[in-house]
Amino acid sequence: MSATTDETQSAVAADIADERLIQSQGLGGQARAVWNRLKGGELGMLPVVIGLIVISLVFYSQEPTFLSSKSLVNITLFAAPVGVIALGIVLVLLLGEIDLSVGSVSGFAAASMAVLVANKSQSLVVGMIAGILIGTLIGSVYALLYTRLGVPSFVFSLAGLLGFQGALLYVLGDQGTIVLPTDSGLRQFARERFLSDGAAYVLLAVVVLAYVGSQLLLVRRRKAAGLTPPNLTMVGIKAVLLAGGLGFLTYYLGIDRGWGYLFVLFVALVVVMDLMLRKTTWGRHVYAVGGNEEAARRAGIKVGRIYFSVFAATSTFAALGGILLAGQLTSVSQSSGTTDTNLTAIAAAVIGGTSLFGGRGSAYSALLGIIVLQAIQSGLNLMNVDSSVRFMVTGAVLLLAVAIDSVSRRVRSSSGRG
Repeated sequence: MSATTDETQSAVAADIADERLIQSQGLGGQARAVWNRLKGGELGMLPVVIGLIVISLVFYSQEPTFLSSKSLVNITLFAAPVGVIALGIVLVLLLGEIDLSVGSVSGFAAASMAVLVANKSQSLVVGMIAGILIGTLIGSVYALLYTRLGVPSFVFSLAGLLGFQGALLYVLGDQGTIVLPTDSGLRQFARERFLSDGAAYVLLAVVVLAYVGSQLLLVRRRKAAGLTPPNLTMVGIKAVLLAGGLGFLTYYLGIDRGWGYLFVLFVALVVVMDLMLRKTTWGRHVYAVGGNEEAARRAGIKVGRIYFSVFAATSTFAALGGILLAGQLTSVSQSSGTTDTNLTAIAAAVIGGTSLFGGRGSAYSALLGIIVLQAIQSGLNLMNVDSSVRFMVTGAVLLLAVAIDSVSRRVRSSSGRG
């Protein structure tokens, strides 16, 4: 090992020690720790949060109804189905791979579900299970192509984009469009079901209590292990901010219709996937493989299994998102999943903060990214701007997100945090 490498590792170890020390020094230490991470290129979700604030202020200045209760409820509802697809994209990007076929897979799965329910008189449950399993099967085949034959993900997913678009047309046949039954539970769930005020506030309380409980448990475990525990003052401040922010949103959205079942499901999936990525061995292995596949393999990680599980999960989320989108639109047509669904899902994951280089990102990237894109679309629609402008703005935002990721990656590398 060279002297330069030794010096770099010593510097990184010293930075970590200093960070643990200042974190134990209260609010001032916490602030210095955050500042040190930002200087080291650890931007996290800060760019997308700032971007969302700027977007909201710009559209509000041009059209005050942008921040109305009705507008925000619509943003959450329309963001959810594609957000579910974007959640799968986050997973595959964490491995440094890509899936270009999620849009076509979502349309094919939704069409298969619609044919079973509307044409074959199968129950909605059977149709949805079949559609989701189709997505899982497709992802499993992708994984075999990658791990057994070495086919690049770009190639087989591009083939899937074309192939499953054709499969969508084949399944729909001469009908072209299949309308879901008016009494379909899927339609009602995706369009008409909202939490009551009481249920919304109970859910809010459960979320805050769960956060506080998890942090207190973490404090106890870290103390028992002789490690620096989270600062209790900061835990209290974050809990108050969480309760206040969610409480205000619940009140404000309740002026119109409140939290939709569909959006609550999307957020629940994000939370569950975040916990799996951060708290389970599988999640740590996903980050490890995405960060350095060869090092992960030498550490004893079953790299093939990780790829298999991620590709299968990505296509499963695509199928689920397509089915939910069909319920929201009340029908499946030849254009399902073949318009901008594919690129929007990928853009949402990247804009939300998931690195294209692998190993860095969060399940919350899908949530924040799709909210940003849906906010842009909603704001431009309120201003009666042509759809061509929306594509150009979305492209610019995507380019900016990738540029920030590239710069922060370079800074992390130069500071020894790479």
